[in-house]
Amino acid sequence: MTVVPDTNVLMSALIRDGATRRIIVASGLPFCYPEISPEDIRKHRELILRTSGMDAAAYEQMLAKLLEYVALVPTEGIREHLETAGSIMRGIDPNDAVFIAAALTSPPAVIWSDDRDFDGQSAVKVVKTRQLARVFSK
Repeated sequence: MTVVPDTNVLMSALIRDGATRRIIVASGLPFCYPEISPEDIRKHRELILRTSGMDAAAYEQMLAKLLEYVALVPTEGIREHLETAGSIMRGIDPNDAVFIAAALTSPPAVIWSDDRDFDGQSAVKVVKTRQLARVFSK
């Protein structure tokens, strides 16, 4: 089973050395993330720096380290499933369709998100951070 973390999950792992980061680095789960989405993380760079207390070099180093554990789904693969994903997320949050599309490229896959918008669809299973933390804290 492949796990597709949303952007907020990766931002959380960048900001704090907590359960989210430990799950990504130590769980051994296969993670994938849309190739185009690291740009979303970089858009929030200043917020991450301010919240985490990291300097720019530490931020870049940590982002690179996290992405070592996450396979990037090529944009072509995302495009193949984007129409279906858009239909799934229509009326919920069309901006999240890219994560549905990433999951559809690697079945069986789950989306890792604490965003309730994903709960409004049933095409792809969603797991919450607390669920993964419970499994990997044992």
